[in-house]
Amino acid sequence: MSTEPLPAAPASPEVIEIERALTRITYLGTRARQHDRLMALAGVPLDRAAVALLRQVADSEPLRPGELAQRLGVEASHVTRTVQQLQKSGYVTRVPDPDDGRAQRIQLTGAGREAIDRVRDAGARGMQLALAEWSPQELRQLSTLFHRMVDDFLTHAVDEDTEQPPGARTGGA
Repeated sequence: MSTEPLPAAPASPEVIEIERALTRITYLGTRARQHDRLMALAGVPLDRAAVALLRQVADSEPLRPGELAQRLGVEASHVTRTVQQLQKSGYVTRVPDPDDGRAQRIQLTGAGREAIDRVRDAGARGMQLALAEWSPQELRQLSTLFHRMVDDFLTHAVDEDTEQPPGARTGGA
């Protein structure tokens, strides 16, 4: 991650409130009970690490395990264990790396695609319920601002080894 020094001036009250709100939503989204409820609704028996890995693979081309570890911000050994579990369960497979015949990449199987689609659908239905009183205009505005914020966060979290933000989008919105 970038080791750029933080600004000397204190954060504005608005930024402080955004940080507080993000901390609250992160906490809510990472509680074990919430995860278990989501998995029950989706009918998918996966732990949080497996879901994070499946989401990352679903959103990209097949990746090497080291690339997955970097994007997820975890040690390679964690990815190796999770990939082995997911492979045994039939959710991912290893495919040859077209750029290096000695290396392998991880890609979703049909069962993996179905599992992550079910997880995402269950999550979206829960979010739809929570945001039912919001107007379509408010939802579009929130979506636009969230994407802008994530893109700006990624811009300021450049990995020094690659000079490419982890998980950065490649082409188009």
